[in-house]
Amino acid sequence: MKRFTRRRDATDSAFGAGRLSAIGLLLAVTALPLPAIAQEPAPATTPAQPVEKPAPYDQRLLRLSEILGSVHYLRVLCKASDPDDWRQAMQELLDKEARGETARQARLTAAFNRGYRTFASVYTACTPAAVAADQRYRAEGATLASEIVARFGN
Repeated sequence: MKRFTRRRDATDSAFGAGRLSAIGLLLAVTALPLPAIAQEPAPATTPAQPVEKPAPYDQRLLRLSEILGSVHYLRVLCKASDPDDWRQAMQELLDKEARGETARQARLTAAFNRGYRTFASVYTACTPAAVAADQRYRAEGATLASEIVARFGN
């Protein structure tokens, strides 16, 4: 019985070396320290923004801002003698009520713009209905401002 031995050639040693390098790579990867999956992420290094506490009259103030935007649009549309008074009134409101409170200032400004855009989408000319809406909104705004001052003023 003759025993056959296979001759090793260059491909055998390359295959063996490839297998060893793959095993070495596998061992190296598994030896790396990996973070635990359930580990909590590191806390953010940025300081937390202070939470703005809403004033008890903020909803009324938002409505007043919306009314100011509506009236401003209608006064400009109808070419009133005081069209910019309403925008200036809104700026004064922002200066007194939301100075340094960017989120609150953004909410009030958005309400003003919403009122302006709402009426801009409805009225494109100064009609009797636009004049009546202007009068109603100015009356509602005056009532609302009086209520805020009477209830929450110093």
